[in-house]
Amino acid sequence: MKKIYLFFLSICSLGLGCKEFIEPSLDDRKVILLAPSDGTETKDYTQIFWWENVEDALKYRLQVVSPGFNSTTKLIVDTLIKGNKFKYTLDPGSYQWRVRAENGSSRSAYTIAGLTVYPTSITEQQVQLSAPANNSLTNQSPVLFKWLKLFSADKYQIQIDADNTNFTSGTTLFLDKTTTNLEYAVSFTKDQAYQWRVKAYNGALESKWSAVQTINYDATPPPAVVLTAPANNVSSPKPVTLKWNASTGAKKYILFVYKGDVSIPYNSTFPLSQTALSYTFNLGNSGEKILWEVKAVDEAGNVSASGELRSFTIQ
Repeated sequence: MKKIYLFFLSICSLGLGCKEFIEPSLDDRKVILLAPSDGTETKDYTQIFWWENVEDALKYRLQVVSPGFNSTTKLIVDTLIKGNKFKYTLDPGSYQWRVRAENGSSRSAYTIAGLTVYPTSITEQQVQLSAPANNSLTNQSPVLFKWLKLFSADKYQIQIDADNTNFTSGTTLFLDKTTTNLEYAVSFTKDQAYQWRVKAYNGALESKWSAVQTINYDATPPPAVVLTAPANNVSSPKPVTLKWNASTGAKKYILFVYKGDVSIPYNSTFPLSQTALSYTFNLGNSGEKILWEVKAVDEAGNVSASGELRSFTIQ
């Protein structure tokens, strides 16, 4: 162990990337909170918690409680994130929030700040959307749209626009519904981008519309993969290079290799996911028959139909 430690020290002294071998400790680092500053008093229910990045930190633990960490009655947020900002909608009340930096082997102390949120009219507030993430891509239907509770709201209106003009085109909406829930399931039948927004109501009063977010729906699989080499039912020496053509829209390919018949994968390596258009097969014994096929997968996760199933015999 001592020899290994001295080896690392010698590398560090030569300036050859000490951090690649020894992860720096965060024990003595301090997280600087930026907003909301300690003692903030506000009528804005939605807050963006923001802090300075800490060198060598890989993630941050954010906690929000009410009314404070010394007399906690409610845990509001306890999350681990990679960035240095987190948006959340609070009810009126007193809160404390804290952040610590973390990496794989250490963590800093928490830094704490407090804020008070005062009640105000719902007309001054805005609904915060939570899922799906903005500009996300999915092939699932129905899609479950979610948003955070807004204090004093008794119902919510969700609108979905297929024109992608930020609801300014004036044409008929794809969806315009009211619900008392904090989520709404929607089934899409057409591959395209959709925009959505939500606002809250308290009796005759209504909040501002949320920010407009986009979701992309794609349920169409890529074309079946065309195999190119080796030809079907040939005899070939090892290694055997399996080749296929690119499939339009494919992000990756799944290679299936079978022993004897399609019910038995050759070994635990298969099926194998990869982005290349070829694979070098260097297994098996002379006279053994191998079957193989390839399927394409696009960015949304759609899998192509089965194409040609080929075989070869190892010489």
